[in-house]
Amino acid sequence: MPSWRKYRDYAVKTLIWLFASAALGFLFWILSDLVVNGLPNISFDFITGEYNEYKGITGIAPMIVTTLWIISVTLIVSGIIGVSAAVYLAEYSKPGPTARLIRFALESLAGIPSIIYGLFGYVFFKNMLKLGFSILSASLTLAVMVLPFIIGSTEIALRNVNRLYRDGSLALGATKLYTVVNLILPCAAPRIITAMLLAVGRIAGETAAVYFTAGTVYRYPEGIMSSGRTLSVHIYMLAKETGNRNETYASALLLVIFISLIHFIVNAASRVINAEKI
Repeated sequence: MPSWRKYRDYAVKTLIWLFASAALGFLFWILSDLVVNGLPNISFDFITGEYNEYKGITGIAPMIVTTLWIISVTLIVSGIIGVSAAVYLAEYSKPGPTARLIRFALESLAGIPSIIYGLFGYVFFKNMLKLGFSILSASLTLAVMVLPFIIGSTEIALRNVNRLYRDGSLALGATKLYTVVNLILPCAAPRIITAMLLAVGRIAGETAAVYFTAGTVYRYPEGIMSSGRTLSVHIYMLAKETGNRNETYASALLLVIFISLIHFIVNAASRVINAEKI
């Protein structure tokens, strides 16, 4: 029997290594393809220049600015709503129908495909609220999409704050609101910020929801009511309409670098936070 167990363990370990190697292999394949085909086409003029397909100008600066606009507005809206909802769930709600309904709604939102969010944003924000194709329409749509992640992560961060802090503050005569605002939220702030940064990757890489709400105009946005084209939508449009392989690969590589940089910052911040706690 021991010999059979040994062979079985060896077979399982071999399968695990094979599957892990396959996953890494696909990742390396995709990244190497992007680097080989995209890196030679990236230049200073490409990053800082404007875009005009009719004049042969291939810069992506307007798309980068539009992406940053949408990320900023989305984080502001989703941060305010998400943190407030998480505070209610973690500090004020009691087990009952209301809490169960909220959690059911969040679980349902987390499972909805992004194309459905895009159609919802197109019908509700663009048409019913008369916001048109704009950064605001896209940001509100993306805010609804990332709310489940932000609320869930923030609630966990709030619940992980030592219970003694709450009890000590309340025992000294502080109100519940004062305790939450001045004690609990500052303690949970690092993890909340980490969750917000992770949401940036989802926002920056989203295409379908932005395509239906922000539009595809390649210009610098003049404000949150201006339409625009994000970097992810630009990659889609290049691949679909122009078929320009070099520009598509270069834009895709820059988007991957941006998202990877965000994740690197999050991982570094997490290590610092954990080191301080130790």
